[in-house]
Amino acid sequence: MVKPRTPTAIIHAFAGSRLDRRQELRQQAKRQIIIKLVADRAIVREDAGGVALAYFQEAPNEAAVHLGIMDSETAVMAAAIEENETPSDHALIDLRRLAMEGLLPPHELAILAQARSLLAWHERHGFCSNCGQPTKAADAGYRRDCERCAAQHFPRTDPVVIVAVRGPRGWLLGRGPKFQPGMYSTLAGFMEPGESIEEAARREVYEETGIQLGAVAYHSSQPWPFPSSLMIGLIAQGITSEIAIDREELEDARWFAREELVQMLEDRHPQGLRVPKPAAIAHHLIRASLA
Repeated sequence: MVKPRTPTAIIHAFAGSRLDRRQELRQQAKRQIIIKLVADRAIVREDAGGVALAYFQEAPNEAAVHLGIMDSETAVMAAAIEENETPSDHALIDLRRLAMEGLLPPHELAILAQARSLLAWHERHGFCSNCGQPTKAADAGYRRDCERCAAQHFPRTDPVVIVAVRGPRGWLLGRGPKFQPGMYSTLAGFMEPGESIEEAARREVYEETGIQLGAVAYHSSQPWPFPSSLMIGLIAQGITSEIAIDREELEDARWFAREELVQMLEDRHPQGLRVPKPAAIAHHLIRASLA
């Protein structure tokens, strides 16, 4: 029987924002500060002490989006800019690197995740999906309105199931074609319309590896702003053992013994095999499934 294990002390990368997101506060802030992104890269300040997220005091442009209220009175805004608009005394660092290397505190990574997802949604929804006419940002960036057909469009989050599978022959991990050498991870896939979380997990694991699942338990979730997903972390029991790999999805999939998995978590596997770093929810799912 798989029991849910929720490590309350763990804050996943891109989660844990301290901003107050209440809608009624969006127009009430006494002052505004702004962060800036170039696609998946954030503008930061670098010095001998490390990296700090850059907050600008200038007035945001009309395309800026509201992220929330800091310190009861300061609105934090976000805007997308071009690379050549980056201040010369600042740097651009990819959000993945900021998370994987722990360069910023969790709270600020969460702010960047919210900003990137919201700005990416605006980039992709400049036209009405109902009538095809241009849309206009509204509600401080949390809606786009079509002036022709009056349709209202709202930001979307794509749910993804990610599953640590423990079965009769150990722990099931796979590697995608674009993974770094030696990297194995938990299996994941987008949910489809009309699916429950459990149904999506069983379908994805079976499609990719031919393994059937029994009990499926929720563990935790992680925002993943590339561009706007929510990773729904699960621990499941595999009830079959013969793997049939979908070569269009996976390069390899195999069962790992407990000791081998521990070696991978601790970066001491004799063949150099490893699992994702703690910035990824997959790392914590694997650890929890070993308990």
